[in-house]
Amino acid sequence: MLMRMTIASNIKSTLPPTENAKDFIKLVGERSQTADKSLAGTLMATLTTIKFDGSRSMYEHVMEMTNIAARLKSLEMKVDDSFLVQFVLNSLPPEYGPFQMNYNTMKDIWNVNELHSMLVQEETRLKNQGTHSVHLITNQGAGKKVGRKNKKGKQGPLKVNESSVQIHKKDLSHLKCRFCGKPGHFQNDCSKRKAWFERKGTHYVSVSFELNLMEYDPAHKRN
Repeated sequence: MLMRMTIASNIKSTLPPTENAKDFIKLVGERSQTADKSLAGTLMATLTTIKFDGSRSMYEHVMEMTNIAARLKSLEMKVDDSFLVQFVLNSLPPEYGPFQMNYNTMKDIWNVNELHSMLVQEETRLKNQGTHSVHLITNQGAGKKVGRKNKKGKQGPLKVNESSVQIHKKDLSHLKCRFCGKPGHFQNDCSKRKAWFERKGTHYVSVSFELNLMEYDPAHKRN
């Protein structure tokens, strides 16, 4: 039959033999309805579960969902515009959470075209914000001060007073206690002076060490 020859092979193999064209057309119509129902179910499942993963632009993502809704309409399964808007919002990743919250608190209701335009703008804003954050983190890391590392490779605080402490200790050998006359310590640290005050029963008062120091002269003797 000439009509059977024009049918695709995968469909033609499922059609039983018929005696006339009328029966053949009826069978083709029944098979088409079954295929349409299966396709509609697949398209609806895709529309309700699709997610935006960033592998393509937001423009392409929303356009795909709009095209799926149009195909469903051609299969006599019209998707209302408000439902399509909600499906698009549900497909967004967590970083679009503030955008979704802002829309839910608005009194106005957007159609798909308005939502499409606003999402493209939000995508651009998030990309720019991400670039700014990367630059900020990089600049903050470059501005950190590097301290001296110890033998284990860990950073430690710089000890800027080490050399002055060593010099100060060396200088003690040239100084002389004004109380006992012996070199190597301050008057405030003199054990003989402390013992003398204890015998007298008097509390001594520490004074500035600059007043207790004098240059040591080996030829000098205490009177």
